[in-house]
Amino acid sequence: MSLVARHLEAAGIPTVIIGSGRDIIEECGVARLLFVDFPLGNPCGKPWDVSMQQDIIGGALDLLENAWSSRTTIQRPEIWDSEDDDFWRERYMRVSDSNRDALAAVGDKRRAVKRAAGK
Repeated sequence: MSLVARHLEAAGIPTVIIGSGRDIIEECGVARLLFVDFPLGNPCGKPWDVSMQQDIIGGALDLLENAWSSRTTIQRPEIWDSEDDDFWRERYMRVSDSNRDALAAVGDKRRAVKRAAGK
């Protein structure tokens, strides 16, 4: 998406990237980045947390309107896990001995479904 944003910007279309991979996105040289320190794949907030999602989208629109220089990065204040902000890092998409077999079974099933569908 970062490279698409750069092409859109070159064509005169302003963009804002909302993302969690700050180092990667900034390296691509996007004009505006709204950084959220959330698990990858969740840039607009927690599922079903409409208030958080609206706040983040509002922040992206504010950044679009008020960015003061090129390659502007703003970090949102929201946190993923209100009890311990770093706790999600320890458990999100974690593979361990306690869940390895179950995750492997889910992966095997997904691959079998794709094979059956000819994908």
